[in-house]
Amino acid sequence: MRKDTLQLILYAGATAVSMFMLVKTYNKRQNTYWVYEDHDMRNSDDADLRESPNADVDPAEKGLSELDSAFRAEWVSIGYPQTHREIEENENWNN
Repeated sequence: MRKDTLQLILYAGATAVSMFMLVKTYNKRQNTYWVYEDHDMRNSDDADLRESPNADVDPAEKGLSELDSAFRAEWVSIGYPQTHREIEENENWNN
């Protein structure tokens, strides 16, 4: 065999092995995430069944589930409008 042919086979083999290892590592890393199950309320069916912990203190949370209460708290913190009147006021604020 000529030296050029041997080098070509060697480089092609090294490239193939490198590509195989790269794809294998990528696929392995793609599926390696984890979540604390007790901290992520969106994955819990129980959070949507339990009553809001602030229902006896805050009348606006009466009738809400724990999950709904968490979403409401997030919306309030970012200033999301609570009622249709507030939405209309925000839409017409410059008229």
